[in-house]
Amino acid sequence: MSTGQTWTVGVTGATGYAGGEVCRLLAGHPHLRLAGVHANSSAGRRLGELQPHLLPFADLEVRPSAPEDLSGYDVVVLALPHGESAAIAAQLSQDTLVIDCGADHRLEDPAAWARWYGGEHAGAWPYGLPELPGQREKLAGARRIAVPGCYPTSVTLAMAPALAAGLVEPDVVVVAASGTSGAGKAAKPHLLGSEVMGSVSAYGVGGGHRHTPEMAQTLGAAAGGPVKVSFTPTLVPMSRGILATCSAPLKAGTDAAEARDAYAQAYADEAFVHLLPEGQWPTTAQVLGANTVAVQVAVDPDAGRLVVVAAVDNLTKGTAGGAIQSANIALGLPETAGLPLVGVAP
Repeated sequence: MSTGQTWTVGVTGATGYAGGEVCRLLAGHPHLRLAGVHANSSAGRRLGELQPHLLPFADLEVRPSAPEDLSGYDVVVLALPHGESAAIAAQLSQDTLVIDCGADHRLEDPAAWARWYGGEHAGAWPYGLPELPGQREKLAGARRIAVPGCYPTSVTLAMAPALAAGLVEPDVVVVAASGTSGAGKAAKPHLLGSEVMGSVSAYGVGGGHRHTPEMAQTLGAAAGGPVKVSFTPTLVPMSRGILATCSAPLKAGTDAAEARDAYAQAYADEAFVHLLPEGQWPTTAQVLGANTVAVQVAVDPDAGRLVVVAAVDNLTKGTAGGAIQSANIALGLPETAGLPLVGVAP
């Protein structure tokens, strides 16, 4: 690869939260150049009207999202609602690197797709979570990539090392708090400031959240067999971030030192996953705007459970940053290119 080489990128859904975050990260990328932005509902308007923080791209005109409008780019990022990516992707050149930030190509089981999303299964693509064992090899040179969901990113990175090392039973309980941006930019009454401020609420309780089968899929891959996942998401009054608290029954003989060592080994060489020093617990503030995941692990001896807490910015590492990280690998670029390691504080 020539150090001066650049690839053009088109982003559809660029006026939403995830698409806007992709554009933000591209502004600082040395090899990927944002060449076009697309959104059917806003076609003909300036991006600066809709995403005023994206100053370098303010004068780009938003174009429609039809396949013919997306042709000609080296890389196309689809930041569209679930169920809308597959039809567009099927009409794009096989030489184009297509990265789907939606759910259309994440699930491997057609029956799971039909149950949770409905309609015809479009097939699974290489999964854009490079930290999973063996995943980088699948992403290298790929021309189709499915970006994980934001909750599965945090939960998978929290529990995969313990399951892979056989430290816990394959029965995971997750309670995760998310900011409101995870629900997208479309106006929804329950996301009004007056509804959210000063209130925390649960939703998708009792196995009702669409990310549950994706978590079971990724954790099952790590464990080498089926994993049960009980997932309760909660909505908290912040704009972005996820704090996932995950636990599972310890297998006999597992102690705190063994558990911590498994995580230290799993993430020793990972640029974006940080096992915090003992006694320091993850916060969403520390990963705000960064492509990083903060992780801490503990053993509850009385309950006989491993407890792992992970913090992630749902829009960065949880979506857009994962897309850029995967694109870097697919194109043979340094994996960290264009991706912030440092969060924003306060």
